[in-house]
Amino acid sequence: MRRWIMLLPLVLFLVVAVFLYRGLYLDPAELPSAMIDKPFPAFSLRSVQDGKTLTQADLIGKPALVNVWATWCISCRVEHPVLNKLAQQGVLIYGINYKDDNAAALKWLSEFHDPYQLNIRDGEGSLGLNLGVYGAPETFFVDSKGIIRDKYVGVIDEAVWREKLAAKYQALVDEAKP
Repeated sequence: MRRWIMLLPLVLFLVVAVFLYRGLYLDPAELPSAMIDKPFPAFSLRSVQDGKTLTQADLIGKPALVNVWATWCISCRVEHPVLNKLAQQGVLIYGINYKDDNAAALKWLSEFHDPYQLNIRDGEGSLGLNLGVYGAPETFFVDSKGIIRDKYVGVIDEAVWREKLAAKYQALVDEAKP
C-alpha cells in the first residue's frame, strides 16, 4: 500500500506530461465553431462610419470575409495592412468592430485605411457572443447566401492567406458564379 502512495505523484506527473505534450501539436487557429454551415446570426447594429443601422441582410449577396477587429487588439494592427491589400485585390471584407470605442475605431480607419465594405459596431459584444468569438482577430468566411462556411482564428498574414485561406475564399467565389 505504501508503495502505491509513493508512486501516485509519478503517475499524476506522467498524466499531466502526456496532456501537455499533446498540446504542443494542436493548432490554436483551429478552434471549433458551432456556427459552421449555419446562417450568420440575426443582428441590428449601427455602422462604425455613419451610424446607419445594419442587419444580417446587408451581408447577403456576395461571398465575403467577416473580420472581427478592435483598436485594442495588437494582433489586429499586424493584420490590418494585409486586409487592405486583399481589399485592393477585390476580396470583399466586412468588419465587426468588437467591444471598442467608436471614436477610436474611426481614428484607426483614418490612420491605417479602411479595407471594409461595411463595418458593424459591436460595442457591447452581442454579435460576437452570438458568433462564438473568443477575441480578435477572428475571420469568418460567409457565402453569398449568408451561410458561415469557415472560420479562422488569428492574424491573417500573407503566408496564411496564400497557404490556407485564399483557396477557401476562391471556392466561395466560384460557387457563387452562375
